[in-house]
Amino acid sequence: VKPLNYNISLYDLELGGDFNYKGIVRIQIQVKGRTKEIVVNAHRLEIYDVELSSESTDPQKASAISYDERKQRATFSFPREISTSETAMLEAHFTGVINNDMAGFYRSKYKPAVTPSESVPTEGDDRLMFSTQFESCDARSAFPCFDEPNLKASFNVNIEIPEDLIALSNMPEKGVKTSKQGFKVVSFDQTPIMSTYLLAWAFGDFEYVEDFTHRKYSGKPMPVRVYTTKGLEDQARFGLKNASQVVDYFSEIFGIDYPLPKLDLLAVHEFSHNAMENWGLITYRTTAILFDEQHSAAKYKNRVAYVVAHELAHQWFGNLVTMDWWSELWLNEGFATWVGWLAVDHLYPEFEVWCQFVTEAVQTAQQLDSLRASHPIEVPVKSALDIEQIFDAISYLKGSSVIRMLSNHLGVDIFLRGVSEYLKAHAYAEEPGQIGVRQKRFLSTGDVKADEDETLWWIPLGLKTGHQAMAATTNALTSREETLRDIDETFYKLNADQTGFYRTNYPPPRLAKMGAKKDKLSAEDKIGLVADAAALALSGDGTTPGLLTFISSFPDETNYAVWAQLVASLVNIRSIFAENEAVVNGLKQFTLKLVSSATEKIGWDFRPGEDYLTGQLRALLIGAAGGAGHTSTINEAKRRFQLYLSGERETIHPSLRLPVFRISIAEGGKEAYEAVRNEYLETTSIDGKEICLQSLGRVQTPGLVNDFLDFQFSDKVKVQDMHSGSVALAANSNARDTLWQYIKKNWNSVHGKLSGNSVVLDRYLKNSLQKFASHEKEKEIANFFEGKDTKGFDRGLVQVSDTIRGNANYKERDERLILEWLQAHGYAPSDT
Repeated sequence: VKPLNYNISLYDLELGGDFNYKGIVRIQIQVKGRTKEIVVNAHRLEIYDVELSSESTDPQKASAISYDERKQRATFSFPREISTSETAMLEAHFTGVINNDMAGFYRSKYKPAVTPSESVPTEGDDRLMFSTQFESCDARSAFPCFDEPNLKASFNVNIEIPEDLIALSNMPEKGVKTSKQGFKVVSFDQTPIMSTYLLAWAFGDFEYVEDFTHRKYSGKPMPVRVYTTKGLEDQARFGLKNASQVVDYFSEIFGIDYPLPKLDLLAVHEFSHNAMENWGLITYRTTAILFDEQHSAAKYKNRVAYVVAHELAHQWFGNLVTMDWWSELWLNEGFATWVGWLAVDHLYPEFEVWCQFVTEAVQTAQQLDSLRASHPIEVPVKSALDIEQIFDAISYLKGSSVIRMLSNHLGVDIFLRGVSEYLKAHAYAEEPGQIGVRQKRFLSTGDVKADEDETLWWIPLGLKTGHQAMAATTNALTSREETLRDIDETFYKLNADQTGFYRTNYPPPRLAKMGAKKDKLSAEDKIGLVADAAALALSGDGTTPGLLTFISSFPDETNYAVWAQLVASLVNIRSIFAENEAVVNGLKQFTLKLVSSATEKIGWDFRPGEDYLTGQLRALLIGAAGGAGHTSTINEAKRRFQLYLSGERETIHPSLRLPVFRISIAEGGKEAYEAVRNEYLETTSIDGKEICLQSLGRVQTPGLVNDFLDFQFSDKVKVQDMHSGSVALAANSNARDTLWQYIKKNWNSVHGKLSGNSVVLDRYLKNSLQKFASHEKEKEIANFFEGKDTKGFDRGLVQVSDTIRGNANYKERDERLILEWLQAHGYAPSDT
């Protein structure tokens, strides 16, 4: 059985005496196999009136409820066998106790700082507030559930409380309705899928202080609040200031915006730990969140800043991405510890926190680690009930020390980039059969502003999934994000056959899995996946290594259109990183491995009756292989070129003129250039002149580039065709800067020649200038046209600017990453 959603209702709370309460939990489940029993986690609960229902069967009451106190489990037995079904509803009524053990659903005593509200409960001379602490295994003591970290689900919480008190939970308040005399029921929005230990609720005589983030989330600044019992709110201002700044800082360095619509921090008067990272409702002991500027010892400022940052780190590392099992606790807590100190150092460099870290964290961890009774940072945990023993200095401090060691060895920026990729790859993961989808605007520059991403679109998801890659479902995404359930994880793809006008960003591991299951992908699917992955790598939303890994699975591809996308994507990457010889050579070696077999197989000769697309594929592969340095292809192209020039025109099929001419000019220098230029003047073929212009742009020296440009702007080339040669020059990394210098130097004549038709001039400039990958070049182009009359091509210049900035950002961000991938896979020599 797998949980999908919990709807929890708590009512009839005794706020005194035995502190009992009643509850109903409705768990939407997926039944994986036939059974007559369902086992849940439950501790100190009395469960009664259990019922199971589904669309295909009549409801049935549990015939027996049994308990295993040691394992903290309850078994529900049913009279009829439960069939495997898509979903079913398990409903259980129960009673529990609001304890005073600082675990589960519990109460905290405090002395009020001001006159409390009338209904605030008392215990002796103290007042009470109520909250939860479910990590690691205490959700089961508040309601029956499947209480393991990898059994994620979404949650809906409803709680009945006195009408003058405030209730909080992970998500914003959804609604309030009056119940019995003096009470109200507060309901909260549904959470994302998450582990049971991250669920939280609280209520009491609360007030809050509020700030807003500087960054915008879903189009607007996000509210950040610190709640306290009345009279303490002024002491929450320092913690609040840190929280609003740190959530922005982590959103930036992790490359993922804080994913919930609000962030609340709550001071709890009795607390077993420093704090707890409940998603969207973080709870703290008072000394870890409150600071009195007049009366608190200064060291508590450091403590508050750190603990706030530590728990906020968990909102990504632990909540968005959750460990599969408690054995990985060290990574969860060790990372939050390290990055918490990193945030404090960012906000308060004067604190010199890394000196403090070495003194307190490293030395404490090493002292404990020197004992024979120490343990590895990763400890096998057979039962979740054993977990509390490893919430110790080894998990927190040695774990964070090891992470600090690794981050400094790799470089903090590189390490954080890896963390970002890990988070993107595993967000909302660890729940089999579920995937999270989220819509946001895409810009190639990767710098979407919040106010540019306020529209919510209706997006047909076109999901196909399963071993047979069945026909796509018709579900649509109409909200910012949504969880799709009942997914066969062996294979799934959104936007089936690429009929939807949107890009899809898959984590690199999922791309790799789809590369291994290409037989389930249509040609349109393959084209879309390659194009999307390339565009998302450019923008920074995806990764180039993920793209290259996916592309590497295509050497046996036979479809022309798929090959056209593969080659175009690789050529563009090579163009952007053209100034790095090691990257370019590595990408050429990668391309050679990809295309060699297919090129050699298809050969040079057109066969009688051969279909159109096979001929197109031959021309494409010969051009790609020659451009990547495939020796036999280059030699054969040069041989046929010489025979062609000597009069044996049949040696070059008309469809192979472009790749042969291009290879010959790139390899043959001035002689080949002049031969093709003469071919332009003499050809009577309708397409011959265009093919020659596209080929002449492959010249490799500034002298020949300038000669070609003079020829291009002479009366021998029609104005309608002038852009054809410059498209090729711009794509040629050895020519594009000379092309730009020529345009600048001869602007009056270029403008005079082309401006008679603004479409022609706009097209020429866009095609000539948009291949650069330098912020300096973008500024240089903008400065050149500043003050000039750009009517008719001003929008084109904006597009040029955006494109160059996107290319430049991509180059700066991924240059080292691509080289490392090429080196790791044997396409480039390792650094010495």
